[in-house]
Amino acid sequence: MMPDFWKDKHVFLTGHTGFKGSWMSLWLHSMGAKVHGFSLAPATTPSLFELSGLENLIDSQIGNINDYPLLLNAMQQAKPDIALHLAAQPLVRESYTNPLETYQTNVMGTAHVLEAIRHTPSVKSVVIVTTDKCYENKEWVWPYRENEPMGGHDPYSSSKGCAELLTASYRHSFFDTHKVGLATARAGNVIGGGDFSKDRLIPDFIRAIQQNETVKLRYPNAIRPWQHVLESIHGYLLLAEKLCSQPQLFSEAWNFGPHLQDTQTVSEIIDTLSQQFQQGGWQQEPGEHPHEAHFLKLDIQKAETLLNWHPTLNIEAALTLIYDWYQAWNEKQDMLEFTLRQIRSFCAKL
Repeated sequence: MMPDFWKDKHVFLTGHTGFKGSWMSLWLHSMGAKVHGFSLAPATTPSLFELSGLENLIDSQIGNINDYPLLLNAMQQAKPDIALHLAAQPLVRESYTNPLETYQTNVMGTAHVLEAIRHTPSVKSVVIVTTDKCYENKEWVWPYRENEPMGGHDPYSSSKGCAELLTASYRHSFFDTHKVGLATARAGNVIGGGDFSKDRLIPDFIRAIQQNETVKLRYPNAIRPWQHVLESIHGYLLLAEKLCSQPQLFSEAWNFGPHLQDTQTVSEIIDTLSQQFQQGGWQQEPGEHPHEAHFLKLDIQKAETLLNWHPTLNIEAALTLIYDWYQAWNEKQDMLEFTLRQIRSFCAKL
């Protein structure tokens, strides 16, 4: 990745108030990019968006991607070179509670973003972020490759599979002739400091230890491709760069995940964090729970070979960064500077 590439680039970023979007905004801002964020207000209190004062650093517009006229106007006003679509309903359990909202946001919301891009001639590179859960999960032990069938048992996973198919349709129908690079990015279970969402493993653990409790796990033996948030963002940014210079070559789907040895069970992650924090632990949450995949691994050979993207942090290093971030937050440190310091440290390893 070339930091100089991003200086003075105009980037339209949906979902900039979210966990991953806030990290993305800070990294882009630190490289001199002009970030135009479009998103709902932060979904949690606290949030990384508010703790880092992002509203004062970038062009931030609060809006819903389902409001197409508002979205289109914002994008055309921004005249971006690059569009990064991260806005989503991102939670599996929430998708069981509100399936219509999940499909509306993840499918039609993505359609609105793509349609707005189609009518914004300045855009040359587009990355649509979906998820590792978009695949038809066969509960096998092998990692999924980009050419595996889309699927999804729960509404969240299904909606993301739909977003992949939708993006492929727009690519073939509209963007081939426009010479616009359009790719999708499927990341693993992204973890990092600054996540305060409900029904996510790390925030649930942090809330539990604050209350001097043990975190309750629905599926402690479920295997996931855990990766630090900076790993996936590095992949998205590298892909966006490549799409600008060689759109025909890189306009495809891409997996970004950890090395297979860093794919661990949910309980193993909590065991390591409990040792670091010297408190915590876990217990099985009783009762019946909605279906979630048990085995989930990603094949990243394509990104390693063609993008020259490689995982930088093993799972132990990723969890250490997370421990450090939440400790700094507990100590009421300047979280903008601390988060930027973690970004600089990560960049030094690339």
